[in-house]
Amino acid sequence: MAKVSAVEKNKRRKMMVMRYAARRARLKAIVMDQKISLEERFKASVQLAELPRNSAKVRVRNRCEVSGRPRAYYRKLKMSRIALRELGSVGYIPGIIKSSW
Repeated sequence: MAKVSAVEKNKRRKMMVMRYAARRARLKAIVMDQKISLEERFKASVQLAELPRNSAKVRVRNRCEVSGRPRAYYRKLKMSRIALRELGSVGYIPGIIKSSW
């Protein structure tokens, strides 16, 4: 099980990303638009830099929904390999069985 503080910090980051997503997208569109004057683009980039760092989508870490583990994460299943193996062995995930030969 992952540290609760790390999991909670990641949840706060997710919430912050959702809160600032529209504002960040609008400013990034202004910065990337070549038709707008250089001064306005620079002003938008300064405003973008003033936003909280944790509001960037890149800062969110994919974590297992079951254990909170940050590594060996399957995006489709939203869980780590260890949680997948445990739940598959018990029979909670349909179609997955532990192989033996």
